Amino acid sequence: MVSRLMLGGVAGGMGAGALLTYTFGGKKEQQWRNIMILTGPPGAGKGTQATNIVNTLTIPQLSTGDMLRAAVAAQTEVGKKAQAKMKAGKLVDDEIVVGIIDDRIKEMDCGWGFILDGFPRTPEQACSLDKILAKSGEKVNSVISLQVPDNKLQERICGRWIHKSSGRSYHATFKPPKSKPAGQPAANGNMFDDVTGEQLIQRPDDTPAALKERLTKYHSETVPVLAHYDPRGVVCKVNGDQKPADVTVELTNALPNKRVG
Repeated sequence: MVSRLMLGGVAGGMGAGALLTYTFGGKKEQQWRNIMILTGPPGAGKGTQATNIVNTLTIPQLSTGDMLRAAVAAQTEVGKKAQAKMKAGKLVDDEIVVGIIDDRIKEMDCGWGFILDGFPRTPEQACSLDKILAKSGEKVNSVISLQVPDNKLQERICGRWIHKSSGRSYHATFKPPKSKPAGQPAANGNMFDDVTGEQLIQRPDDTPAALKERLTKYHSETVPVLAHYDPRGVVCKVNGDQKPADVTVELTNALPNKRVG
């Protein structure tokens, strides 16, 4: 059983609470924090569903990119290492990313748990995560995988438009902004953010060619992460090829229970 005091005082100062009970490898286990991984191919709807999980379980969503930028801005020890790599035009290696995550999950808002979005992307990263958690006697207790066939993803990805500063997401077909006239194709002249009226953009990698490459990498590197956790009985595959509201219902039913006594 993990002590809340072992979490660097994170959960210890949050008042009385009860343990999370879940099944791990066929056995009932308990720990204070709800530690989840949300995974799926590009365009599977992870962003939408992560928000729903945050609201349901009241635990934060931790994006690898956001954590990296925050660590650099705060000039933490690992943040400085990441900054040096990026300035040199090099990729930030796993050791640095793992260090950033290790720091982040000790913060107050992670006292009852967290959702990892964008990590781990490989079985090697999953092993590193396991080692971090083992230091406080914890384990990943839930892996939610959104399943969408590859042939359904191109329309989702290539029709996506983003408001850069806020991250608000729109879709030319499924969720157009108010500025797009019905029956007209999406273009720079009619795709504007509903809130600010600012121009929406399309990401450089939201193209058929880039998607093909990203899916190849996802299947070869990230899908094996499910195999890493599957023997432990914590993986749940959710059908992402349905209406968002229906995905939410199925996913919510798959969530581990909240803190229970």
